[in-house]
Amino acid sequence: MGEQRIYPVGIQDFEKLRTKGAVYIDKTDLIYKLTQKDYVFLSRPRRFGKSLLSSTLKYYFQGRKDLFQGLAIEQLEQEWTEYPVLHFDLSTAKNQYLAGIRSELERQVRQYESIYGRDEQNDSAGKRLTYLINAAHKQTGKKTVVIIDEYDAPMLDVLHDDERMAEVRRMMQEFYAPLKACDADLRFVFITGITKFSQLSIFSVINNLTNVSMLPEFSAICGITEEELHRVFEEDIAMLAEEHECTPEEMRQQLKERYDGYHFSDKSADIYNPFSLLKAFDQKMLNDYWFESGTPTYLIRQMQRFQTDILSLDNVSATAPDFDQPTEGMTDALPLLYQSGYLTIKNYNRKLNLFTLGIPNNEVRVGLTANLLPLYTYPSTYRTSSFAMQFHEAIYYEDLEKALVAMRAYLAGIPYPEGGKEILQDMEKCEYYYETIFYLMFSFMNRHIQTQVKTCRGRADMVMHTAKAIYVFELKINKTAQEALEQIDKKGYMIPYTADGRKLVKCGISFSTQTRTIEDWVIKEEE
Repeated sequence: MGEQRIYPVGIQDFEKLRTKGAVYIDKTDLIYKLTQKDYVFLSRPRRFGKSLLSSTLKYYFQGRKDLFQGLAIEQLEQEWTEYPVLHFDLSTAKNQYLAGIRSELERQVRQYESIYGRDEQNDSAGKRLTYLINAAHKQTGKKTVVIIDEYDAPMLDVLHDDERMAEVRRMMQEFYAPLKACDADLRFVFITGITKFSQLSIFSVINNLTNVSMLPEFSAICGITEEELHRVFEEDIAMLAEEHECTPEEMRQQLKERYDGYHFSDKSADIYNPFSLLKAFDQKMLNDYWFESGTPTYLIRQMQRFQTDILSLDNVSATAPDFDQPTEGMTDALPLLYQSGYLTIKNYNRKLNLFTLGIPNNEVRVGLTANLLPLYTYPSTYRTSSFAMQFHEAIYYEDLEKALVAMRAYLAGIPYPEGGKEILQDMEKCEYYYETIFYLMFSFMNRHIQTQVKTCRGRADMVMHTAKAIYVFELKINKTAQEALEQIDKKGYMIPYTADGRKLVKCGISFSTQTRTIEDWVIKEEE
């Protein structure tokens, strides 16, 4: 490959990326198309390149042609006009109370007041921003560009607190008000974040704000497409394959299963998580990098608040308004799960105008279930780690007997839920609770598992697919494992897989509400 490749892991500044000679996927044709609009809003999951996109827009509007040499936009842009740019990153205003948010807004405004001046009579960040937009236009003779990255950061961590949310919303409304009032002084406004708060409550009825989040033409503006992966990273894939002692084709499949699968419109190409993919090349390891900092607290809180059915997440039918709705108008966690990247578009039925949402890939499946498992089991970190190693080894070698032994011991050691967990106590009495834990444990081990799988005569509790076999599970509460096994035969749960060619294995499992663990199981291979 020649000299060492520099992967832009964690590099969010476009100038730094270009001057270091880091790998860059050229999105500037899309960026140029985006700049032909006036007010733009884009929602994308965390670590998906929103900050780099914001930075690229900043340098483009600053007329930094030198940074764009050899890129598509060099041929599209002829004038390279230099505009005054006000670029705000509100990620530094999260996890703070009102005083901290106010202080951070004023700090970021202050850096531009050193250039364009300040009217001392203005006593709020919003009024000072108004002055800046007007002054920058007057002093340069060019309209002002405003770029706001992670606009929703101050609000996400107070989603669960209506009183604090109202206070933060009012402060942010005042800060964003100039984006409506100063229309005559603005050339371009770009706002990006994870979630979608309503224009009415946050952006002071900016009625010409264009939401491009689900427009097919901008689906790939963040992330790495399949075509880009093969065009830019063929040698990187070969090197990673050599490191892992497999063929390049096998490595491509592993990368696809782990990091691919995102779709941001009905016509979106397959999109890989850029952070995880680049870090895999950089570290020469296939890990779940997107979850190094865990699942965001705001998401877990909202899933608890709406009592989200975890078993239904992988095959959700919904219309666009169901999941692309304002965050503060949610009646369930679906919008947050989609906008945060834990669910993505898997299919679209144009006749019915109906989307199918699902978990994008194995990285998300493992990370999500790893963070949800403690909500159902409350184990210690050490016990979870020890169990995970045993369970993973057993499933890897397709030793279902050993896996169930490990699970039985693990469940038996979980302390009984105490005060404040009445819901769990009720759940533990029903099949759903154990089915959920079972699903989470197998998903945590990166196995493709489906729940409530329809057949012509009923629904199989769970079906697990591996390279060599298909396993069909039936769970029974306070009944025998043999009864569970007999139901698999009686209802014909194995029939859909008889022509598959892989080994077919059925497993009846009995749970006891007295011992609160697996009581017995019967495993039988189809002849």
